[in-house]
Amino acid sequence: MSLRHEQKTVRDYIRTIVDFPKEGIIFRDVTTLFQDARGFRMAVDQLLSPYAGEPIDKVVGLEARGFILGGAVAHQLTVGFVPIRKRANCPARS
Repeated sequence: MSLRHEQKTVRDYIRTIVDFPKEGIIFRDVTTLFQDARGFRMAVDQLLSPYAGEPIDKVVGLEARGFILGGAVAHQLTVGFVPIRKRANCPARS
């Protein structure tokens, strides 16, 4: 009898909610990924992998999820992080 464990993927850590916020929409909830140390580590490692050895000065992340993942990637690379927000979500400029 084999006790082979299936290798989990990042997708396995993401919860799917059908018909949210309305019927016909499939919502992918990544908070379950962020709550699991192994899943979160796997996601960050997979984001880093294609750029191994590349000279990177900064990581840019689009708001919300990109802030979380981009910040973690920047930390691993020991580089700065630039958060990007929608203009509507920024304070007015004078």
